Amino acid sequence: MFDFLITFIPRAVAQGIPLLYGCTGEIVTEKSGNLNLGIPGVMYVGGISGVIGSFLYERSLADPSQINPALGILIPLLCCVVGSLLMGLIYCFLTVTLRANQNVTGLALTTFGIGLGNFFGGSLIKLTGADIPSISLTATSNLFRTTLPFAESTGWFGQLFFSYGFLAYAAILIAIGASFFLNRTRLGLQLRAVGEDPATADAAGISITRYKYVATCVGCVIAGLGGLYFVMDYANGIWSNDAFGDRGWLAIALVIFTVWRPGASIPASILFGGLYILHLFIPTGTDLAVKELYKMLPYVVTIIVLIVISTRNKRENQPPEHLGLPYFREDR
Repeated sequence: MFDFLITFIPRAVAQGIPLLYGCTGEIVTEKSGNLNLGIPGVMYVGGISGVIGSFLYERSLADPSQINPALGILIPLLCCVVGSLLMGLIYCFLTVTLRANQNVTGLALTTFGIGLGNFFGGSLIKLTGADIPSISLTATSNLFRTTLPFAESTGWFGQLFFSYGFLAYAAILIAIGASFFLNRTRLGLQLRAVGEDPATADAAGISITRYKYVATCVGCVIAGLGGLYFVMDYANGIWSNDAFGDRGWLAIALVIFTVWRPGASIPASILFGGLYILHLFIPTGTDLAVKELYKMLPYVVTIIVLIVISTRNKRENQPPEHLGLPYFREDR
């Protein structure tokens, strides 16, 4: 049993980190009253943007193994941030400035992001001329996957806590920072006020448009880092079209599961990551139907939590009061 946990937990953590990024980004966004269902597309764009930057940089080198560590990390990171930020600006322009329907805009953003990622991914695959429909960025991936130097010398403890790349630890720090910001700072209080009652916040002199833009764009950048982590760390630097699966939707489900609390998203994402890969560790033989049932576990758990939250009807467990609704100053 102990050996199973030593093997299972690190894989659950690695699987859960993209969910943690997506969940934290969506919580920050939703606290401003914006419901961004485009998170799957944002994560996709964040991943492909980092791949484009890394691909062009590696191709410019005579020997990719001699890659500059600083540039090898900064270039894909910067490209990921820019791509994700543009997605956030598109969403804000449509929903905040033009007051378009947030649900429709988010779904359109998901379709757009996935299509954009597949287009550029397919184009890069053609440039490589490879027989396999994928891109391998081994040199860059090795930089992102570098673990702490004492991970191997500390046995099982190091395997459980020190055997991850820097983006995994960054995800945890960002979630903790988001929790502190939302609950312990004046700006966080004002952001929550915008999501709860924008008319009152506007009357108090708080710029509704500014807070919605900043929160949504920051949330998209955080979610985009989840896509970069998936490609560069979890997938060992290999990009394949449509490889993300339903992780973006799981991140949105995780927001409900954690009742809009970034701190709770850390253990919850690991739990979801474990549930997501549990079917790989449970012997089911050739019965594919049973495996498909195990894949439903994260969603079943979310539905159960949603039912429990609805029956308790506690205000602190509810979404922001103005979530998904456009704000019209004239309605005050």
